[in-house]
Amino acid sequence: MAQMRGVGSYGLGAGPAQFGGPTQDNQESSPLDSIREQTSKIEDMLETLSEPIKPYLPAFGRFLIVVTFLEDALRIITQWGDQLIYLHDYRKIPSGITHLFLIVNVVAMFTCSVLVIARKHSEYAVAGLIGVVITQALGYGLIFDLNFFLRNLSVMGGLLMVLSDSWVRKTTAFAGLPQLDEKDRKMYFQLAGRVLLIFLFIGFVFTGEWSLWRVIVSLLGLVSCVMVVVGFKAKFSATLLVLILSVFNVLTNNFWTLHEHHPHKDFAKYDFFQILSIVGGLLLLVNSGPGHFSIDEKKKVY
Repeated sequence: MAQMRGVGSYGLGAGPAQFGGPTQDNQESSPLDSIREQTSKIEDMLETLSEPIKPYLPAFGRFLIVVTFLEDALRIITQWGDQLIYLHDYRKIPSGITHLFLIVNVVAMFTCSVLVIARKHSEYAVAGLIGVVITQALGYGLIFDLNFFLRNLSVMGGLLMVLSDSWVRKTTAFAGLPQLDEKDRKMYFQLAGRVLLIFLFIGFVFTGEWSLWRVIVSLLGLVSCVMVVVGFKAKFSATLLVLILSVFNVLTNNFWTLHEHHPHKDFAKYDFFQILSIVGGLLLLVNSGPGHFSIDEKKKVY
């Protein structure tokens, strides 16, 4: 979204021997197996605790993913004059085009966000929101802003999770009709979504002032990100990232505590809602799992 905020704006395997007890090799558990065992217990506990809200998790995740677009559209409307001045005076865009640029962005963000929440025409809605990200990066001159680039890669990851989730849900099995194309698309988009979702932490690690808590959070976050990418205990890792990001967001981007004319209020508000969108993508990952291209899925085969 527009980060110009001063003026507004994703074979048979090992185990017990086939006809006998455990073999000697299988009796020796690896560190990976130990981690898997402990995280499985935590996952089972989280599964039990989340049972009441699980049916609502996909809808809540989709809403969080698009909340940054809704906030951005409202910001453009409420700061219309400042937006026009910035685009005309600083970006040197002709007046008529500035009006058209803002109108198209507002309409696209509202319309596509509603479609994502309603789970209607998801392909067009996701394409429209990704188009908004690209056009705003060009229009506001943020194409070479590394932090903006990494954050919006994460937002795009969330949007790809929406796309794969919509394909999963709308797929109907008809006898005799192949479903390979749909499944292949779903698998590749789930993988791309997982990879893109973690770019937020890369931006987090390389920006801001360092402190002990920041080092701890960065290490925990990066380990969780690697686990999400490779699909090892992805649900547990995504849940951990949701907790880390939520706490960090409330403590760091608490824009509601700042004075209305505070110079950093718009920046904090922008960061707050964008992180909420990434949290939404992670919630979809928690709900649907990492997909076929993951260690978790491969383990089920063995």
